[in-house]
Amino acid sequence: MSREVPPPPDDDETVVPSAVPPGEIAAEGQPPPIPPPAGGELTLARAAGIVSLATLVSRALGLVREQVFAAFFGAGFAVDAFQVAFRIPNLLRDLFAEGAMSAAFVPTLTQVQEREGREAAMRLANLVINFLLVTVSAICLLGILFADRLVPWMAPGFGQVPGKLELTTQLTRIMTPFLLLVALAAAVMGVLNTRRVFFIPAIAPTMLNLALIASGFILSPLCPRFGLHPIVGMALGVLLGGLGQLLIQVPALYAQGFRWRPEISFRDPGVLRIVTLMAPAAVGLAATQVNIFVNTFLASLLPQGSVSWLNYAYRLMQLPIGLFGVAIATVTLAEVSRHAARREMPELKRTISFSLRFGLFLTLPATMILMALAHPIVSLLYQHGRFGATDSWQTAQALWGYAVGLSAFSAVRVLVPVYYSLGMTRVPVTISFITIAVNIVLNILLMHPLQHRGLALATSIASVLNFTLLFEMLRRKIGPMGGRVLARSAAKIFLASLLAALAAFAVAAGLERSVGLVSLAARLLVVGAGLAAASIVYLAAVFTFRIEESVPLFAFLARFFPRAGRR
Repeated sequence: MSREVPPPPDDDETVVPSAVPPGEIAAEGQPPPIPPPAGGELTLARAAGIVSLATLVSRALGLVREQVFAAFFGAGFAVDAFQVAFRIPNLLRDLFAEGAMSAAFVPTLTQVQEREGREAAMRLANLVINFLLVTVSAICLLGILFADRLVPWMAPGFGQVPGKLELTTQLTRIMTPFLLLVALAAAVMGVLNTRRVFFIPAIAPTMLNLALIASGFILSPLCPRFGLHPIVGMALGVLLGGLGQLLIQVPALYAQGFRWRPEISFRDPGVLRIVTLMAPAAVGLAATQVNIFVNTFLASLLPQGSVSWLNYAYRLMQLPIGLFGVAIATVTLAEVSRHAARREMPELKRTISFSLRFGLFLTLPATMILMALAHPIVSLLYQHGRFGATDSWQTAQALWGYAVGLSAFSAVRVLVPVYYSLGMTRVPVTISFITIAVNIVLNILLMHPLQHRGLALATSIASVLNFTLLFEMLRRKIGPMGGRVLARSAAKIFLASLLAALAAFAVAAGLERSVGLVSLAARLLVVGAGLAAASIVYLAAVFTFRIEESVPLFAFLARFFPRAGRR
């Protein structure tokens, strides 16, 4: 008996399944009801907290990984080649493996699980994994065969430096199979998230960072003995990391009752629905990644080191996005998919509204503090070995440009999958094309006067536009989502974040004038004191301004501390 999973509805025919009761978000000017901390918001905050804790470990190791790159290879020939080579499988990973897979797979799997039970859901998961094995393997083979044609198109400026284009092509061929490994890992992550297992999938990226760190100390020094550039060892580390990212999740998957079977079907309704959703989902999620791709292309035309400076800054900006934005988006997707499958529109709206406000509460201060402490942070983390003071300053300037769009980057990750949970595919696709076009225009206008700084700033401006359009169109599709409440919360959070950033800058600048940024101890002191000042001021402002989004977070954190009253 075959399953009948209905195709995604056309946007123009999408019908909101239930009216919003008067007590819910009835008007744009009325705030959504705030459940007590023990309710849905605390559940979401707790799950997001679990993902954030796991992601913190991964991102911290990611910084160590970048320090290994900076210390061993600096910012120039080898790292430029590696970043461009890794950009190809990484772009496909973000668009299809992790981004589109989650956006299409989790809602469909949730729907099957809610309507037909766990056994049917596990069968669909098995079919999807086998489908990926076949199709992504073919894509990887094509990538390996045509790498020598792809690389010159991605980085035309590399041809002007002897040997740089050839090294980039070699690294591309080595790392292309990484796409298959992370595609399978993303499918496993989707199954586990549907089952509300968040920690193991969130910790899985740690394997890539650990593999690259180990490769820097073990494989890279061995490569010259075999006539290979040392950076080739890092490319091999990417493959080992992708394998580890998949294997670490397998025990948890089997614990949920999954059993692999050599069964494949290209006509299964669930598989067809996922494939149907993946293409528009990939385009809908593509704006940021394609903008980064365009940045890499244009940065290759700028002075050598520009690609590396942008990448180091982008990795730093990804730390708060990974800790907060990805965590909230992961949990929100699972919850929104469940509400959509059950046709619970008031709960779905409430989840979206709180997720956006909670995201702002976490990412806006990160934005301001990154901008206030950009140079000391970059100096502390990267200025070692071949990474000099000039590289630190250039990377800090790129970080300023990227930080402008940090909150928007995170919010887009929350909103795009909502459209696919509701079966609305056209809107995010259209907005994605608009955003990419705007980013290209801004890149062309800003790259010459601002060099690589202009490319980072253009990406941020485009991301802000992306979020604005996504939010407004979703509001028109499903009705008011507490936009004025979001605006009021954003204003209070922005003011608190600004005060925190000013405190951080004042303290850090004062200490920097006294002790400088030459020694590691001085950098630690400057950054540590700045972060401490920012934290104190932000917490004080949160309580002073009565920022409600803090309540679920503090309720979650309180679970880890004994109550004084029990003594």
